[in-house]
Amino acid sequence: MSSFEVPAVDIRAWVTGADARAKQAVAEAVDDACRRVGFMQILGHGIDTPVLDGLANAMDRFFGLSIDTKKAYRVPANRGYSPPKSESLSLSLGVESAAGMNDFFEAFNIGVEARSFPHLDLDEADYGINVWPTEVPEFEPAVLEYFAQAGRVARVLTDIFCAALNLDPDYFRRLTDHSVDVLRMNNYALSEGTVTLDGDLTGMGEHTDFGIVTVLWADQVPGLQVLGTDRRWHDVEPIDGALLVNLGDLTARITNDHWMSTLHRVKPPIVNGSIKRRRSAAFFHDGNVDAVITTAPDFLDGDDGMAYEPITVGAHVTAKLAGSRQGKSNVAAVREAARVLAAQRSH
Repeated sequence: MSSFEVPAVDIRAWVTGADARAKQAVAEAVDDACRRVGFMQILGHGIDTPVLDGLANAMDRFFGLSIDTKKAYRVPANRGYSPPKSESLSLSLGVESAAGMNDFFEAFNIGVEARSFPHLDLDEADYGINVWPTEVPEFEPAVLEYFAQAGRVARVLTDIFCAALNLDPDYFRRLTDHSVDVLRMNNYALSEGTVTLDGDLTGMGEHTDFGIVTVLWADQVPGLQVLGTDRRWHDVEPIDGALLVNLGDLTARITNDHWMSTLHRVKPPIVNGSIKRRRSAAFFHDGNVDAVITTAPDFLDGDDGMAYEPITVGAHVTAKLAGSRQGKSNVAAVREAARVLAAQRSH
């Protein structure tokens, strides 16, 4: 029997500003989860139920629109609507999914814009311009409220990371003061006839997340799978009241893989010949587009030196997006691709 689990960690001590001993206990639990799994479930995050309900209802209203209406919000860059079979997440690792070239989920992205930082000379091409569906007037305020709350949680987490890794308390803050933050809202329940229910159906291909940390709200519905150190895929569902959190590639680079950017995918369940509805919203805290990511000195191997070459956040994210959205295999994701291929060979 597998001993795989995604640890649950209550971060309330950091949200409320508890005493140092309580905060240190949380940091130790986070360190354990990030070393062993790269995923955790967080409780005590402080996002109230009405905010989560507002997000879910806004998503339902938008994804319930006709496909032609939704396609009107398809825009360049990492914003707006992505229709089914328009992306292939496994190509962000340079690996073609066994189920085919394109994932069947649909999504809608919003995020920070360059003009959010008027004191800096930033390029909108590195961020993107948000579009908002006028057919759903409650969509923008509900989504922006959740976006702000998820951003707060992500920054609390990076403060915990500094304590857990014995880094300077401002280490991540310096990398994220004009971070490219994106909220991706996903829908896996598509209309009848959109998806052929045969073969090895993939809702979202195997991939790692690009940036520093991801905060995920998701339905308590099977589908998300995480690749364990046993090279097997394990089902993960959020427990009551929890948000799922996983590390991105850039944190793995900073820690020289001491903490893991864990591979994951979505395999939606088929019930009575149809796909059960599953929704998720991933907040990606990716870092400043111009920040140079290097391995922290304490994590350099004495014999091997630096495990990863320095890279800017912008260059890394661009290479990953070129794989998932433009069909260009990312040849730089050597370690991640090797883990996917090893998992494929073990089955």
